[in-house]
Formats: sequence, C-alpha cells, structure tokens
Amino acid sequence: MLAYLQNLAVLICVNAILAMTLNFLMGYAGIFSLAHAVFFGVGAYAAALVSMHVSSSIFVCTIASMALCGALSLALALPALRVRGEYFVAASLGLQMLAVTVFSEWRSVTGGLGGITNIPSPVVFGVPVETSNGFFLLALGYLIAVALVLWLLVRSSFGRNLQAIRDSESAAQALGKNVKAIKTLSVVAAAALAGTAGVVYTFYLSFINVEGFTLDLSVLLMAMVIIGGTGSLFGPLIGAALLVLLPAALSFVPGLPQAEVGLVQQAVYGLVMVLLMIYRPGGIVGAGKRRRNAVAQAQQAAQTSAQLGEGGAR
Repeated sequence: MLAYLQNLAVLICVNAILAMTLNFLMGYAGIFSLAHAVFFGVGAYAAALVSMHVSSSIFVCTIASMALCGALSLALALPALRVRGEYFVAASLGLQMLAVTVFSEWRSVTGGLGGITNIPSPVVFGVPVETSNGFFLLALGYLIAVALVLWLLVRSSFGRNLQAIRDSESAAQALGKNVKAIKTLSVVAAAALAGTAGVVYTFYLSFINVEGFTLDLSVLLMAMVIIGGTGSLFGPLIGAALLVLLPAALSFVPGLPQAEVGLVQQAVYGLVMVLLMIYRPGGIVGAGKRRRNAVAQAQQAAQTSAQLGEGGAR
C-alpha cells in the first residue's frame, strides 16, 4: 500500500510541475497553449537519450532537457506570438499533432510506438536513485524547485510586466514594453521548466513512449489549471492532485468495471468543469484570491476617499 501511495505522490508531483508551468502561461501571461505535453515529451526523450549515451547524471540530463525544450518553444513562440491569442492556440495545436507524429515515426531516436526501454537510474551527486523513497524525494525536490522559480518570476519586474501585458497588451505597449520579447521569454521559461517534469517521469518509469505525450494530456493539464484556479501558484497543484487521485478513487468503486473507469472519469471531468464554470469560474483557489483582491481594492479605495475628504475639509 505504501508503494502505491508513493506512486501516486510521484505522479502528482510530475503533473503539478506541468500544471504550474502551464498556469504561468495561462494565468500570468494570458497565453493559452495546447502543446504543453510536447515539451513534457521532449524533456522526457532528451533525458532518456542523454542518460543512455552521454551521462546518467540527473543534472546533465536536466540541463539538456531544459535547453532542448526552450529551443523548441522558440519555434512555436516566435511566429505565433506575432499575432493575437487565438492564433497561438491554433499553432500550439498544430505543434502537438506534429510532435505526436514525430514521436511515433522517428523510430531510430524515439523507438516509435514501442518507446525507449531500459533507461538507467539517475545519479545524484554520485549516488544512483533506485528506491521508491528516492524517487519520491527527487520528484518532490523538482516540484519545490520549479515552484520557487515560478514564484520568483511572478514577483519580479518581468512577472509584473507579463501581467500588465495580460491585462492590456495595448496599454503595456504604449508604456514602452517590448510585448513580443516578454511573451516569447515567458513561453521559453514555461517550456524549459516543463521539461524537468519529463526528466522525473523518464527516470521513474525507466520507459517512455508516445502514449504519455498526446493531446489528451495537454487538455487534462488545462483542466488541472482551470479547476485549481488560474493566476494562482498553488491552484494548479490542487487541480493536479484532484485529477490524479480521481482515477485512483474510481478504481475502488464497487461494481464499476475497470473497462468503464476511463469513460466515467471523462464524464466526471466534464461535470466538474461545468459546475466550476457556473459556480466558481476562478477555480478552487482563484475564486478566493479574487475575493481577497476585491477586498484589498475596496479598502484602498476607501482609504483614498478618506484622504481626499480630509484634504477637502482642510
């Protein structure tokens, strides 16, 4: 039972990294992408190939994965961000479909539908990671590191510029902000950080194939972000936990055939999304954050009015 719970915990960490990095695009940059699974896959394949042919050091594999994902994201961001948001969605969908074809057909590199097997264990400071506890700590460490990087980015001047562009691109441009450069950098950062999830996933399973990086995953990641709450650092973490634990919970429902679990799961996803859009459009965390922001804005407005009143009385 402990091994099963550790497996769920690792998968939650991997999906949370992906959801948090996608939320950086959706919630803070206002960029909607249907290709996040592509960067997950590229990071996974890069880690597998580097570990088998160059070095099994976790740090070498991570750097290679992040660099390759960042470079690939430029191929998407540079042409797509020259136009408005809906065109980026279309371009990202095209990249997702193209990537699945490449993962399936480039057999000499990706192994085709059979995938890549016998991936060696990662080495951290000269010590191979081979136990369930070791992989859980590794996944948790990557989750914390990615969350910290995103937190620093959001609170930096870059993050504030990004949110200003999200709120009003024309106003930000009028203030002299380089909108295209900032948006492109946000896509590169999100893609590179998403590649780290592929590193953890690759070494944890010791096997990867194209079925783990399809459009279904990109849509599921978007659902995690929306359910958890966009524009919140911890909302996607909650969304990832819910949507990873849900299939596990359904598998224990008495009388439910295992063959029907997938269909029931999709129906529950759809129902949850509809109910959230009606009653909590900001997501589980996002709605509470909006209320706090509204209260803060009301307090600030009241203070401003009071100061203006005092000035008029004098």
